[in-house]
Amino acid sequence: MGEEPGLKQELGLLEVILCGVGSILGAGIYVLVGKAAGFSGNLVWLSFLFAGTAAGLSALSYMELSSMYPKAGAEYEFVRKAFGESAGLLIGLLIIYAVTITSSAVALGFGGYYNALFGGGVLKGALIVLLGLGPVMLYGVRESVRFAALISLIEVLGLLIIIYIGLPHLGSVNYFEPGEGGLPAVFEASALVFFAFLGFEDLVRLAQETKNAERTMPKALTLVIISTVSLYICVAVAAVSVLDFRTLGESNAPLADVAAVALGADAFVLLSWIALFSTVNTVLVLMLGGSRIIYGMADSASLPKIFARVHPGRGTPWVSIISILGLSILFVFIRDIATVANISNFMIFIVFFTVNLALIKLRYTAPEKMRPFRIPGNVGKFPLPPALAALSVIFLFTRLSAGVMLYGFVLLGLSVLIVFLKTGWKK
Repeated sequence: MGEEPGLKQELGLLEVILCGVGSILGAGIYVLVGKAAGFSGNLVWLSFLFAGTAAGLSALSYMELSSMYPKAGAEYEFVRKAFGESAGLLIGLLIIYAVTITSSAVALGFGGYYNALFGGGVLKGALIVLLGLGPVMLYGVRESVRFAALISLIEVLGLLIIIYIGLPHLGSVNYFEPGEGGLPAVFEASALVFFAFLGFEDLVRLAQETKNAERTMPKALTLVIISTVSLYICVAVAAVSVLDFRTLGESNAPLADVAAVALGADAFVLLSWIALFSTVNTVLVLMLGGSRIIYGMADSASLPKIFARVHPGRGTPWVSIISILGLSILFVFIRDIATVANISNFMIFIVFFTVNLALIKLRYTAPEKMRPFRIPGNVGKFPLPPALAALSVIFLFTRLSAGVMLYGFVLLGLSVLIVFLKTGWKK
């Protein structure tokens, strides 16, 4: 038998940036801004700022680690290098859960806007987008990412429309007025909208298909985080300026409702269509990244080798793509987008905490390793940003509800069991 074909290095800086922006600007802002406003009131902008800061600190760790290990396995590779095979496998499994559940949550966001436009129910819309993207991912990574980049421009346009709509209304409300839950609810909303910043880590999983990834990835991550945090805060301020935060909290299509209040029914339809494109884009990039981490783990023999199979003509990991698609379809049946999003956050908080610890440990255990990007702000060898990032995700973790914790610990326990029983998966 011939050697299995590898992944192709086809992506440049602009494609990676647009892919990252498109991945982040999905259901998090187009759907969850309403749920967040219901918690935090007019202080919703602070919820986004705190969550964005926490995500940005972790993104710094991803920048350094991806410059050291530009592999498709991403977090799995980082943690494996720092803490060993078992820890790497556990984190890899949590990432697979997180990507799968996030894809399901964003698909439900698509379903909400789909139902508002066409009827038929949220679940039907969610299944349509998941099944429709399967052939796109199987066709090729360059085509998938260029499709995502095109949609990124459309979704940025949608957010700029909301900001424009809000300009005449600036100053119409007290932007320091919290919701009924007060300041604690603001941070509860931060835990929820942390989901809105997920996507930057998906870029790292495309490193093996990126040209000069050691330098391209840190640049792309920096620009993606700065641009999305700025957009989110402006959109949050504009939304509560136009529409009462209590009304936003009850909406399944919050930005479309904002547009309708300011510009009428035609604007509702326009923003709903843009939201459909945005959520499609996020689901596409999420599942692309998820399939690559499954591929990376299988290629390293931590998962069965069948998941590392690459289509000889298209250069895509087709078994991993089909697997991530099937799991994503399964989780949409939970139906409640806030619950699904927070289950994903449960996994991501654990992963980000561990990735930040991995960076700190590797500063001491692998000081000789080439680092094209190195985090600034150190005391001796000890890097301060990842320590702050770890503390921030611990804080957000404590804001999750008991029901979400139950789901999360069940999946965590299943992952631990798989790690324990994994003997025999090696060649």
